[in-house]
Amino acid sequence: MSQNQNSQNANYVSWFRHSSPYINRHRGKTFVIMLPGDCFEHENFSNIISDLILMESLGAKLVIVHGARSQIEKQLALSNKESEFFNGIRITPREDITDVLKAVGEARFQLEAGFSSGLPGSPAHGSKIRTLSGNFVSAKPRGIIDGIDFQLTGKVRSIDSQGIRDAVNQNKIVLVSPVGYSLTGELFNLSFADVAIEISLALQADKLIAYNDDGPIIDEEGTQYRELTLLQCEKFLLGTAQYNQSNTYFSLRACHKACEGGIARAHVISAQEDGALIKELFTLDGSGTMVYRDSYETVRRARIEDVGGLLSLMQPLEEKGVLVKRSRERLETEIDHFIVMEKDNLIIGCAALYPLEDGTSGELACMAVNKDYQRGGRAAKLLNHVEKLAQKLHIEKLYALTTQTAHWFIEQGFTESHVDMLPVSRKTLYNFQRKSKVFLKPLN
Repeated sequence: MSQNQNSQNANYVSWFRHSSPYINRHRGKTFVIMLPGDCFEHENFSNIISDLILMESLGAKLVIVHGARSQIEKQLALSNKESEFFNGIRITPREDITDVLKAVGEARFQLEAGFSSGLPGSPAHGSKIRTLSGNFVSAKPRGIIDGIDFQLTGKVRSIDSQGIRDAVNQNKIVLVSPVGYSLTGELFNLSFADVAIEISLALQADKLIAYNDDGPIIDEEGTQYRELTLLQCEKFLLGTAQYNQSNTYFSLRACHKACEGGIARAHVISAQEDGALIKELFTLDGSGTMVYRDSYETVRRARIEDVGGLLSLMQPLEEKGVLVKRSRERLETEIDHFIVMEKDNLIIGCAALYPLEDGTSGELACMAVNKDYQRGGRAAKLLNHVEKLAQKLHIEKLYALTTQTAHWFIEQGFTESHVDMLPVSRKTLYNFQRKSKVFLKPLN
């Protein structure tokens, strides 16, 4: 054996030994993989499949959500059709859904074929990979937005998380296509990124991993990023949105949304780099870009399972008259209006944003922070998140009603207003017995 071969073998043995902690760390963990349809045509596609098979063989539980954008474009072209897009979202007329389903089916079958191959000498030889697809995603119409009817383009209504868990616990790789089924039996074309994010959150997956096909995460000056905290990622996305509409950008945005929702780690890796997944997960330096929650405290949108924690947080303030009492039933109904601050799986703060009927105003309500955590600017951080959410909803004025915290609102840039200045819909609900002061803050 030559000296060069001895050196290569020594390097391999060293790497394999040093990968042991990563193998143990990932065994039994649930990974959601975003695989865009564009990468199915790459020369590296078979290597991606081999790496995913290796991950499954090492004990990881895999849910693969595939895209089909390029396949849909080709299928529509064969039918002499061309899609219209609005804000980057494909509009799916009813007459196009057959072509969309053909394209999605083609992509899924190609993926299943990849996991079924196992020629002697190939990395998959001897492996018995079982895949499972199903109606794990229910959908609803995206509806009419800014006068645009998205027709059979939908959004995720719910995820059959238990069905997916049952499958991965039986050592099956779950394949999920970007379509969803409505309660009326209709099929909807979905964003595969949205599907992957929702599945990650429903499963509380250990990682979301997004393949992309157009290079690393770099800024306009060419600086490459290996790691981004949630806050850094948000700033990067805001700074690059105007000039970067690449697949990498959208992959990073999906990772940000997943981490914002509670996923601890998310990764963007290259679909063109051989072994990118293995390098990212089993080496110290990694290969792509990792997004991670930058502290044990995080602010996220509330979920239905948070209702118990919200009740415990709000009850002492309700008893003191600081907050208006809300029943469990009302909280469950209004949960989509709430954000929560979480520390080590404990809800330590919350706030709610209620858009008002005039369309340009909103009400900040239910601002609460656990008494043990009322220092450190946490209430201001909650307010900052509410303001950002309000701006996304095109809300220009934020109202707040309070009986005991007037000075705090003034410190945060609110000015005292009057009941008569409230929009009519909110004015009619004003409780004159509480005599709450009304504060107003314009949002730029």
